[in-house]
Amino acid sequence: MKQIFSYLIPYRARMAVGFSIKVAATIVELLIPWALSIMVDKVIPTENIGFVFAWGGVMILFALLALLGNIVANRMASLVARNTTERIRLQLFSKISFLSARQQEQIGQASLISRSTSDTYNIHQFIGMMQRLGVRQPIMLIGGLAVTLSMDAPLTCIMLALLPVMAFLVYLFSSKGVPMYTKVQEAVDRFVRLVREDIAGIRVIKALSKTDTERSKFAKINEEVVTRDQHAGMIMGAMNPVMSIILNIGLVLVLFVGAKRVNEGLTTPGVIMAFMSYVTIILNSILFLSRIFVMYSKASASARRISEVLNLPEDLMVEHPVGNVDSVVEKAVNEAEAAAAKETGAEFVLPQIIFDHVSFRYEDGDGEDCLHDVSFTVNKGETLGIIGATGSGKTTIVNLLMRYYDPDEGHIYVNGRDVRTYTSKELMPLFGAAFQNDVIFHDTIYENIRFGRDVSKKEAIAAAHDAQAVEFIEEKGLDTMLAIRGMDLSGGQKQRLLITRALVKHPQILVLDDSSSALDYATDARLRRAIQENYGDLTSIIVAQRISSIYRADKIIVLEDGEMIGYGTHKNLMESCEVYREISQSQMGGGIDEA
Repeated sequence: MKQIFSYLIPYRARMAVGFSIKVAATIVELLIPWALSIMVDKVIPTENIGFVFAWGGVMILFALLALLGNIVANRMASLVARNTTERIRLQLFSKISFLSARQQEQIGQASLISRSTSDTYNIHQFIGMMQRLGVRQPIMLIGGLAVTLSMDAPLTCIMLALLPVMAFLVYLFSSKGVPMYTKVQEAVDRFVRLVREDIAGIRVIKALSKTDTERSKFAKINEEVVTRDQHAGMIMGAMNPVMSIILNIGLVLVLFVGAKRVNEGLTTPGVIMAFMSYVTIILNSILFLSRIFVMYSKASASARRISEVLNLPEDLMVEHPVGNVDSVVEKAVNEAEAAAAKETGAEFVLPQIIFDHVSFRYEDGDGEDCLHDVSFTVNKGETLGIIGATGSGKTTIVNLLMRYYDPDEGHIYVNGRDVRTYTSKELMPLFGAAFQNDVIFHDTIYENIRFGRDVSKKEAIAAAHDAQAVEFIEEKGLDTMLAIRGMDLSGGQKQRLLITRALVKHPQILVLDDSSSALDYATDARLRRAIQENYGDLTSIIVAQRISSIYRADKIIVLEDGEMIGYGTHKNLMESCEVYREISQSQMGGGIDEA
């Protein structure tokens, strides 16, 4: 909780004012039973009706001042709780947005969502309760005990004898509560993940008639959440009844001893009436403090989960270049290419992209390389095609190039610099990327293309022309609101909109990760032609399942089980790579439609 409390520091002044008002209001409230005892023992016996009304007015004034002070203090507490939680959410979202893909996979998207929502809500509730009750109730408790001690010390000692027992119970229940509420939040993570997946895949679920199966899974995880919450609630909920029993025992003892002391003339009825009011105040204070400890158990579990994310180390560190970067990069270039350039007398140009003996494995995999010893180069303005079976490592190459992950072995260079030496803000603007399952947001078509960048509508339409998307975009209108995840667009329209987004800022490197799979052959051909004609210096990386999408590429990589088994032009690969030749024959009968 220490880290969470640090977010309260900017609001120290407001909290101090709120605390001061709350303390003053609480002290005034504590005076009301004392005023009542004066009324009973001294004012009423005078039989002076004016004096009675005047003293009654004083009591009403005390009540109004206490009410006004509590309203103002609670209002300030709500503002502090709201602003603090807002800062925590913003910091948490910022941290999540900079997590590496590896870290996001380790925690899980569902867990990140629940930490950003339900966990921050628990923190909000606790901060508000801490300011409203955490200040008021200790003062009511201590003040009540102090006043009762001054009124009748023997009666007060009866109440004090119960405090160690109640303190032990609060500690016992709180120590049990934190781990139980942690398990509740973990169950909520699984619940969020299932709901998220089912909502996203509702059409598939219906198409396969798996509604009953998913309903059964939902019922099971929902029951787990309810069961865990009920278990935690039963344990923590037992605290109030147990505390009430102990306090009521004390109350009975106070009444019994108090009545005896009145009969013996050791005290007065007014004092006993005031004493019982203070006993009620003390009782309620202890009960409310126990509720704060219950809320603390929830908030502590949530704070730990939030801190786990906030304190994650930076996975993709920005490194400083070592030695002469150009010389290091030149050594990484395929020697045959450099030699060929020298033989022809052409000036050797440093490639824009270099993969130098790159290997990579996913942490949640079987420990084997997903990519093994992959090396290739791409010059500025060239197109690289990547093809291979599902799971062969095609998308992994893109992920490494854009530094969603760092390679386990080898180096990757872009524009003569190791990608590890780029900050995210330096590297990402170099790319325009369209992935197969990329996100379309619940916003207008124009905002989905612009995506927060400085893009005019004229530029958006121009990019849509090149992406073969202008027809449906102009038909719908740039200001048309799209459904969540673009559910109101066809597969081909989604992909063309994503390609428009990638092209609109004229990036140095275009990455198309199987993002034209839903396009017909003619549209795909027009798209490739438009990119070639209108983006002459654009370097393209095209991941595809169809040879027709990449056969014109300057270089093509054929992957199988994470290894390069072919590298060259379409013509070269048709002669030298059996796997590529088989793919071509299965798709095109060995021929290519030159359209």
